[in-house]
Amino acid sequence: MDYVIEIENLKKTFEDKEILKGINLHLPREENLAVCGKSGIGKTVLIKCMVGLMQPDSGKINVLGKDMMNPSLKDLEFIRRKIGFVFQGSALYDSMSVRENLSFTLKRSTFSGSKTAIAERVEEVLESVGLVDAIDKMPAELSGGMKKRVGLARTLIKSPEIILYDEPTTGLDPATSMEINEMILDVRKSNKVTSVIITHDMNCVRMTSDRMLIIHDGLIYTEGTFEQLKSSDDPWISSFFNKKEE
Repeated sequence: MDYVIEIENLKKTFEDKEILKGINLHLPREENLAVCGKSGIGKTVLIKCMVGLMQPDSGKINVLGKDMMNPSLKDLEFIRRKIGFVFQGSALYDSMSVRENLSFTLKRSTFSGSKTAIAERVEEVLESVGLVDAIDKMPAELSGGMKKRVGLARTLIKSPEIILYDEPTTGLDPATSMEINEMILDVRKSNKVTSVIITHDMNCVRMTSDRMLIIHDGLIYTEGTFEQLKSSDDPWISSFFNKKEE
């Protein structure tokens, strides 16, 4: 099978606290994987290790054929071009318009097109997330859902092979959350990307994931499809599904 991410026995400790105690994970190309677990359990640490933002203590991480345990600067640059990160808070530059936020990202990448080509690419990705009419708005003029869409557009503008979503529906109303979930599926279909979705939202898991895993006490406690885990008779697993679904 064609794996884009391979992780074996990954460990990470902060001072005297073990956060990751031996994570094993294989992610096939074009799969949507939801990563769940209680707050502070190490979900964000895991994805930061994937992209070289944090150095693990031991184990193996291979991303798109690159060794992320001891990556060269060239490999880091390659991986960060190929992986998009959709932040929980969107992380837009407040002093820049939507157009400028996206253009800035493209100018700082390896994109070598003209100003016209950059403008066309910006409009293209905004069209794909349904926000071309907001191209000259400032972040302060956008709703929470619109900011999420712009954050996704900024990721898509670099044509990544992998997208990491950090709580993509947090703070959104049910209707907007539904739109974001549908967009995650559309992005996978239209761009053929592989996604890792960090979320507490079981509706998001149900709608977007092919597989979900739950981290507990530094290890992958269980994994399977949404329906498989929802029907588990393990009380701890069942606790994740107690909230009423939309």
